[in-house]
Amino acid sequence: MARRVSTRRRVIVTAIAWAVAFLIFFPILWTFLTSFKTEGEAVATPPHFLFFNWTLENYIEVNERSDYFLHFMNSVVISVGSTVLGLIIAIPAAWSMAFVPGKRTKDVLMWMLSTKMLPPVGVLIPIFLLFKNTGLMDTRTGLVIILTLIDLPIIVWMLYTYFKEIPGEILEAARMDGAGLREEVIHILTPMAIPGIASTLLLNVILAWNEAFWTLNLTAANAAPLTAFIASYSSPEGLFYAKLSAASMMAIAPILILGWFSQKQLVRGLTFGAVK
Repeated sequence: MARRVSTRRRVIVTAIAWAVAFLIFFPILWTFLTSFKTEGEAVATPPHFLFFNWTLENYIEVNERSDYFLHFMNSVVISVGSTVLGLIIAIPAAWSMAFVPGKRTKDVLMWMLSTKMLPPVGVLIPIFLLFKNTGLMDTRTGLVIILTLIDLPIIVWMLYTYFKEIPGEILEAARMDGAGLREEVIHILTPMAIPGIASTLLLNVILAWNEAFWTLNLTAANAAPLTAFIASYSSPEGLFYAKLSAASMMAIAPILILGWFSQKQLVRGLTFGAVK
């Protein structure tokens, strides 16, 4: 029988949860408010929270100065492309590790995860030279490849966790009915893991969308995504906080909207492999 929770405790827990949520959301709220201030009001002391002269001049100037649609399309192509390519590679890999494990399967998984601990700057120079010599510098193709390789360990690990929750007897029954490897992966395994695959896709789209190190170092203009769009509003003369905030809001708005409408699917997928 479940233990009854008192009203007082419920109120306290709810208040703490809202306070934590507000602290997490506050930087986005402050960025949103700053984007509607003048540069003078953005650095005013004490800061103005709500009572200031609201203006759209920062958004107008950002749109006049930069090609937002180009950066937006670059971000969409790079994030979606790298995630889809990663799924194409990771689904068969995770299937083999989950249902046909070998002696070194766990070692391989740990090795893949350990690559995420390597500081990106440690391999910047060789990758930079490789991209320069192969013509991949400042191209969408180059960024799709590098972001796929960066996020592939996470994609494999997440799918491996989801696939482990699927009973092996179902796949054995499919084999007895004459299903081959291709039919088993495409028609049996993948539909059953749709929640996990969807959450993996959404999470890695967000990770690729927010990637700044590689996008800033491997692009110049043609393939520059929204992270480069934001960085263009910092200069040696200083930071233009109001314009930087406007550019930041324009960059994060699409991914915030995506996360808001897909939160149920994301939570469902993230708990798909949890201990019930």
